[in-house]
Amino acid sequence: MSEQELPPWLREQVVRLNQLQQNLQAILMQKQQIEVELVEVEKALEELTKAGADDAVYKSAGPVLIKANKDDVVKDLEEKKELANTRVMVLSKQETRLKENLKEVQGKIDEMVRGASGAGPARPKAE
Repeated sequence: MSEQELPPWLREQVVRLNQLQQNLQAILMQKQQIEVELVEVEKALEELTKAGADDAVYKSAGPVLIKANKDDVVKDLEEKKELANTRVMVLSKQETRLKENLKEVQGKIDEMVRGASGAGPARPKAE
């Protein structure tokens, strides 16, 4: 059965399922990018702890490196790390919610298909 042959109520659920899958994929990509950024920040902080008080520290300003105060750079990186951790936590919650929604929609589709293949078309339950 092609998508055009599906009953409208089932087609709606399939479209919703596809949208949820796309949203989940986008969230997973964002989360992965932030986790990579977080690892880079942690490595930078680790290297800064190894640097002595008299060692020169440079900060990236676009394509240019400028000399910076070590304490200021550490503070900036700590703030960046905290923000990244918060963003990962928020994205993880969104991921969990989307997975639950995906499971629910998949269950509805399965129920509709079983009902449609049985005695007449099964109508979705009112939400």
